[in-house]
Amino acid sequence: MSAMAVPAAVLIPAPRSSADGDAVGVLPGVRFRLVVGEEQDVLYTASRRSEPRAWLRSVVWLVAAGLHPEAGPSTVVVAEDLAGRMDYRRGIVVYGLKGTARRTGLSPATVKRHVKVLRELGALVWLVYGSKRNLVLPGEPYMATATIYGAVIPPVFDEAMGHRLTGTGYEGRVCGMTEAGRERAVAEATARSEARHQSRRRGERHRPSGRHGARVRTVRPVDNPSSQACEPHSLGSYHRSPAVQVESGCKDTSRERASCRKAPRPSFKISRNSDGSRRTAGQTKRGVGITQQVRPRVPWTQRESLRALEVALRPFTDAGWDWPMITAELHSWMLTWRPARPAAYIRARLAQQAASEHQTQQADLAEGWDDDTAAGPLTATRPDLVHDVLAGLRTGLATYSARQAEQGLDDLSARSAAADMAAFLTTTTGALA
Repeated sequence: MSAMAVPAAVLIPAPRSSADGDAVGVLPGVRFRLVVGEEQDVLYTASRRSEPRAWLRSVVWLVAAGLHPEAGPSTVVVAEDLAGRMDYRRGIVVYGLKGTARRTGLSPATVKRHVKVLRELGALVWLVYGSKRNLVLPGEPYMATATIYGAVIPPVFDEAMGHRLTGTGYEGRVCGMTEAGRERAVAEATARSEARHQSRRRGERHRPSGRHGARVRTVRPVDNPSSQACEPHSLGSYHRSPAVQVESGCKDTSRERASCRKAPRPSFKISRNSDGSRRTAGQTKRGVGITQQVRPRVPWTQRESLRALEVALRPFTDAGWDWPMITAELHSWMLTWRPARPAAYIRARLAQQAASEHQTQQADLAEGWDDDTAAGPLTATRPDLVHDVLAGLRTGLATYSARQAEQGLDDLSARSAAADMAAFLTTTTGALA
């Protein structure tokens, strides 16, 4: 944390407070109210989350601005210890009162007071409330719940720096800069650049030079003085190299032995169709396209990866099914639960169906049932069957005409419709014969 720390004695002035007790910032027109109560919780905070380095810079600014009457150098020391143990991206840290007090050299009461100052500044929020109640874990005599804080940056810092935010509360983030913030950032970058150039010129001015203005390079000793206080490496088994095994025999390797391959070549898995042919890239692309349409329409398949689901649905896609047919088939299974591995479930279900169909075929063969033989009378060509149908039509029409004549509903014309139809059927029958 030495590279991240900022000299607190230079940047932190004496705290100032207004008459009504609220701290007043160093910027004109910017007022700050201490964060108290439920606003220190992650669900109700107005501050945005931050990573450790940006959070530590904001803490130094908040303390230097005198926004809290009890903030001081110890607040920055506690913040440095928390930042050194934070998650790098999310800014989450386990509190640990005794460990923080031991590392910082402060008393536990002082650490608790300055952590409270950080919460009231809006720089820390509660993520998990710690408790001394025993969790009663197996194998542990006593185990309490740790307090977990989240690093956040209050809105007063973003307003002073000219940050534009998107989102609110803990999920807010910086999305741009205002004009004032851009000018401030440019001025700070220019000042840092000039300071670096001045320190470099001072170093070159005091550096001794040789003959004709040539620089004299100082040779530093190889040994690092700071390494003398370090302990040597442990003599663990992982530092020891295995002993060299010298075999007796010929010095050189024979050509036959050198050309012999000892290790087998790595075998790459080749996708094949059900008939044993190699699966082409076009088939795989078509299967993936169909699977992309099926997975969002069948909820219980959505936890499976696209590639695994495509392999499981290959019996359907190889048979020429499109995505509406596959979707209807999967919905017809009427699943009221979600399989943990949908692809494995589909393969097992298809294997069960294939086994059932195989058993049915074996039973039909055992009974002597043949589909082709059973459907033969319906598909064979039978001229006598056509004659029987036409004879039946003639008989039916004659009976119908006689009944109509008895009821007085026969044709009023001079020609007989029944006779014409009978003549037509006779002619058709003769032509077929």
